[in-house]
Amino acid sequence: MACGSCSTGKDGQPKGCKSNGNCGTDSCNKLSVFDWLSNMSLPGGVEPFNYVEIRFKNGRKHFFKNTENLTLNIGDVVATEASPGHDVGVITLTGELVKVQMKKKKVKKDSEEVKKIYRKASQKDIDIWQECREREETMKVTAREIAIKLKLKMKISDIEFQGDGSKATFYYTAEDRVDFRQLIKEFAREFKTRIEMRQIGFRQEAARLGGIGSCGRELCCSTWLTDFRSVTTSAARYQQLSLNPQKLAGQCGKLKCCLNYELDAYLDALKAFPRQDVKLQTQKGRAVCQKIDIFKGSLWYAYEGEWMNWHELTTDQVQQIIKASKAKKPVASLEEFAVQHQAEESADFGDVVGQDSLTRFDKPKNSTQANKKRRRKKRNHKPRSKKPNNNA
Repeated sequence: MACGSCSTGKDGQPKGCKSNGNCGTDSCNKLSVFDWLSNMSLPGGVEPFNYVEIRFKNGRKHFFKNTENLTLNIGDVVATEASPGHDVGVITLTGELVKVQMKKKKVKKDSEEVKKIYRKASQKDIDIWQECREREETMKVTAREIAIKLKLKMKISDIEFQGDGSKATFYYTAEDRVDFRQLIKEFAREFKTRIEMRQIGFRQEAARLGGIGSCGRELCCSTWLTDFRSVTTSAARYQQLSLNPQKLAGQCGKLKCCLNYELDAYLDALKAFPRQDVKLQTQKGRAVCQKIDIFKGSLWYAYEGEWMNWHELTTDQVQQIIKASKAKKPVASLEEFAVQHQAEESADFGDVVGQDSLTRFDKPKNSTQANKKRRRKKRNHKPRSKKPNNNA
């Protein structure tokens, strides 16, 4: 994502707002929110909502209270309350829309999660913050080496420093419970800072790291999706998808969240279809459903013992055959109801202009001259007969 005036340089960094990766309009950030109430003025006598939404690294967002009545806008870098010290983040949302977001996420104003804003970040705060961010990648490589040396079955996926550099949070994924007491000691000795370990799921890991999905777009979980609903293989079955784990799994290794997007539409469409396990009784024999096409509203049936011959029927025809079999008046055969496909007439384009030949501009060869040349060659290569020797 990028704002309208944003362009990318040779090194891949945006050079529209000159923030170099931290877009001032919040369009380049993850999980960005469009403030559609920003151009609307408040009614008379209504005080502005003094809570803001602040984003930290990789889409981590929290709500904070503006106790100092600071003039804050989207994109401002502020120093917030943390335990211990302070943290540095970027404001992503202000005004009345924050109230809507807090209600949606069920966050109360007097909750302990809602902390306060200290001040706008000074240049010193930003320099310390940027220095800590630059250390995170090298620390992640070292931390993984230490975890491998201790033979721990875990994966350290991300590291996030607090804004003042007093604490580093290590995000990791593991299938089983991990005893990382010795690991924390090694980390504290190596990095000389306060260590906090936080386990996340595989979907949360993909949301934090981001990436490109098989559709060619950014991952939904890293751009706009915040609630991870359970996805089952039945969602793929209802949509007539092949149960191939490599195609159904996302970058997190779990089933793709997008399998639920159109599931309701498929379920509504399947209500008009008869059950696939119902066999059609005809005088010719019993037919079994082989395939359905939800978009065309068609079903394909084959007689038992004649599995290679499929007959296409519509949903109304199948319902009619089932109704007749229940009334103990089975139809003669499926061929009476099979959909007759009209052969598509191929559009043959006639040679209207007469210029379809690729060799139409080539000069035709003169056949008479070619025949004369061949005769001359034969005459020249013809062997001469020897004269008889009269002296013999």
